[in-house]
Amino acid sequence: MKKFAGIFQNRSFTKLFLANFTSQMGSTIGLTAFMFYLLDRFSSQPVYATITELMYSLPMLAVFFLIGVLADRVDRQKITVYCDWIGAGLSLMLIGAIYIGWMPFVFAVLFLRSGVQKFFFPAEHGMIQGILKKEDYTTAAGLNQLVMSLFMLFGNGLGVLAYWTAGIYGAILVDTISFIISALLIQTTVVSEEARLPNGPHKLNELNLRMVFRDFKKGFSYVLSNKLLFTLIIGFFVFGIVNGGFSVMPIFILKYKLAPESYEQYSIVVGFVFGIGVLLGSFIASMLAQKVKLYYMISVGLIIAGSFTALASIPDDIYLFLGVLFISALALPLVNIGIGGWFPRIIDPKMMGRVQGLISPLNMVSHSLTLTFIAYSFPASLTIEMLYWVVGGCLAIVGIFYMIVLPKLAEEKASLVEENAAEQGV
Repeated sequence: MKKFAGIFQNRSFTKLFLANFTSQMGSTIGLTAFMFYLLDRFSSQPVYATITELMYSLPMLAVFFLIGVLADRVDRQKITVYCDWIGAGLSLMLIGAIYIGWMPFVFAVLFLRSGVQKFFFPAEHGMIQGILKKEDYTTAAGLNQLVMSLFMLFGNGLGVLAYWTAGIYGAILVDTISFIISALLIQTTVVSEEARLPNGPHKLNELNLRMVFRDFKKGFSYVLSNKLLFTLIIGFFVFGIVNGGFSVMPIFILKYKLAPESYEQYSIVVGFVFGIGVLLGSFIASMLAQKVKLYYMISVGLIIAGSFTALASIPDDIYLFLGVLFISALALPLVNIGIGGWFPRIIDPKMMGRVQGLISPLNMVSHSLTLTFIAYSFPASLTIEMLYWVVGGCLAIVGIFYMIVLPKLAEEKASLVEENAAEQGV
């Protein structure tokens, strides 16, 4: 807890943290409310809920080659601020689209808003890496995981509450206000030029397509030349499958198996139980990160989470299902904190945007393919149990792979760093 308190003494980090918290909370409320709106209005067409998730993931395929280059070449603070203001405007447009009731227009606005927001996180991660010390990276990752668990605890519940009390328009208005607050917080944050512009200042007219593709190629070559980084990134393709499945699996198993008549109420319970698991797991992982090798944390967390995710397909009793899901949630922070604390240590700050720009599309491709597969095959030829088997199996397989490969690569990386330090000291 002392480390958590100490990191907030950095005022720049505190403002960026609060901006991210506010924006994500608003987005969680808005997306949850919209999902229930679709399930209520189009209860016989679960494909709409899946399409909504696709509108949040597919835009990455259109902008993936731009986001990382811009995050490394353009003022990162301005990118995040513009993303929030444009997101607020598109949220108001979404309210109008829902009022009109033409679903292609609704999905088009969701697509545009999601596309704009894809530029936010690489720029924000780059700034955070620049304003923190190396020893604070794991603490920041633990803090972010704690926040994520709070979203799981209260986000879905607040989304449902907003939908029940203020309707879909009120819930999306909360989303709009969260974007505005986030923009104002980031605007008033003091960030050093080195963190905002790690590669020096550039004008937009200098960023032609030739330069964009050249920088993108450099980022790709940088990843390929770093065996440890490349191995970690391989896992993100599988994580995309997992994220795609988890984005719809809890609601689907409640509505179509465990609680068809009361799935809305139980969705709050599922969110609460999962959130409690992740919250407790975050405290455990934060303590273990100071004593255990990060690659062991990541591997063990994946194997446990995957095994219990697959087991969650078995129970017909909702309370037994919740108990199994709790154990899976307890293990996930071991993975997230391990990777979140490790990445900034092994990535050159000047390349952070481009590395993030490669990870995100890889994750989103598998995420989108998974949702497309679910949209066409569920419930016609794919059962809800099969979804849990696939997702759980993917997690466990990656965990075993990491358990075998990461220790050796981590030792090689450490030896290389020591050799370079020795050469510089001569």
